[in-house]
Amino acid sequence: MSNEKQATAKTFTGWLQRRQFLQASSATAVGAVAYGAPQAAIAAPAGKLAVEEFFVNKGDVKLCVWRKRFVGDSVESKPVLFLVHGSTPSAGASMDLKVPGRNDYSLMEKMAEYGFDVWTMDFEGYGRSTRSAKHCGILTGVEDLKAVMPLVLKTSGKSSVMMFGESSGAIRAGVYAMDEPAVVERLILSAFTYTGKDAPEIDRRRRDAEKYRANPLRPISLATFQGIFNRDMPGTSEPVVAQAMADYELKLGNAVPSGTYLDMATKMPMVDPKKVMCPVCIIRPEHDGNATEAELLEFYGQLANKDKQFFILSGLSHAATLGINRHRVWHVMREFLTYPPQRTA
Repeated sequence: MSNEKQATAKTFTGWLQRRQFLQASSATAVGAVAYGAPQAAIAAPAGKLAVEEFFVNKGDVKLCVWRKRFVGDSVESKPVLFLVHGSTPSAGASMDLKVPGRNDYSLMEKMAEYGFDVWTMDFEGYGRSTRSAKHCGILTGVEDLKAVMPLVLKTSGKSSVMMFGESSGAIRAGVYAMDEPAVVERLILSAFTYTGKDAPEIDRRRRDAEKYRANPLRPISLATFQGIFNRDMPGTSEPVVAQAMADYELKLGNAVPSGTYLDMATKMPMVDPKKVMCPVCIIRPEHDGNATEAELLEFYGQLANKDKQFFILSGLSHAATLGINRHRVWHVMREFLTYPPQRTA
């Protein structure tokens, strides 16, 4: 780290210490805005859950996109929330998972209950999109977002969206927000990696970088999905979740692109906090080998917009939205996405 960056990180860390934030069984929150009543546009669900599916062409690649929202006799205008999946499970397994014997693992449906018009997609190489035998790195995913966003905006009648990204999906979402600042209204980065410095999982990927470079696809199995939940802190998720994820994914294929792993090993940082113009919320699971708190605080301190939040949530590991304490993530998301906009004179 350069002397200038070290000074910035030291200053910011000192500021946090002076504020004496507690990190225990409750969430640690650092922010520049106060929460208030939700925006009027957010309404309780009415009527039935509507599901729509689309396919968007990106050249010869078909991208699977779907939407969930509650609609009644009259369809009110709902804010759009777009969910961006990470490196291994597709959107269906990470953002819209159905777990036998459970009814509250779909992040899409939970956010729809909160009054959002919720969208997600499978990136090239994943899920029900074209499974090309390519690396399909982070920038490929950014191009996928650019390909589907005109459909989202036209169909919803909106000019901007709120965006949530998890793991490498947070990096995709961050790069997209830099490239398309007028489109991203608010941004949530969960289990985000900025530099990967001293992060155990990123160090492991760096050691395996040549393997990923030589092999555009990574094999997946039940053990792969069990590893996602047990890698950082066993016991923070239900074993049935990994099984449900494997059951979903392995029906669609037995390999996923290695490009995001390669990018996270060789190209970090990919998101410049000074170029992200919208309000940002960072969600740091207590146990996450993909980043250290120090690098995330460095990123947070440089964010351009002063409407920003930093949460450390205990009882959660990397795949926070599918953990036992996922309800804590829902709460943070809902509050950040619905705090009142700043008034002007």
